[in-house]
Amino acid sequence: MKKQIIAVAVLSILLSGAAIAQQAAEGPWMVRARAVHLDSVNGDGTGLGLGLSVNNKWMPEVDFSYFLDKNVALELVLTVPQKHTVYSNGADIGSLKHLPPTLMVQYHFPMSGFKPYVGAGVNYTRFSSVNLPAGVDIERSSWGPALQAGVDIPLSGNLSLNLDVKKVYIRTDVSVAGVNRGTFKIDPVLFGVGLGWRF
Repeated sequence: MKKQIIAVAVLSILLSGAAIAQQAAEGPWMVRARAVHLDSVNGDGTGLGLGLSVNNKWMPEVDFSYFLDKNVALELVLTVPQKHTVYSNGADIGSLKHLPPTLMVQYHFPMSGFKPYVGAGVNYTRFSSVNLPAGVDIERSSWGPALQAGVDIPLSGNLSLNLDVKKVYIRTDVSVAGVNRGTFKIDPVLFGVGLGWRF
């Protein structure tokens, strides 16, 4: 009887230790590095027939996630200032840079293997190095919602392949000769692929 009790106690300790080790190995943090393709909607709401648009492009992205529990995480999405060419009806009229940090709240579905998630949050975009024709300018700041869906595919250990798509609402007012003439909607869809590391 004593041997059985000792065996059960040892097994309980081993299982508890394994669970703690697994939890420690997974950890609350995740960092991802992605290559992201920015595909702009380019909606010109100025009513001036300018046909404003910016170019699509590939860009680097790094994000940091903190898991509040096994399903809910906060994610901060970062990149470096991105330069875009500005077009009017297809003609190059200048350039600008935008820096779009985004904070998301994510829900990770409790599944084994593939780990899908959805997210929603807020984006702040800062425009800089604006080079447009004389008399034309844009508002330098933009706040807007952001939506996200993606999946982490386990590879080895704490490493995973990440596929991600985001819809970000980025808009700026356009002024001509100091008069607000309407809103330019960039509102990009961002398709990303990269690697994630949980620790």
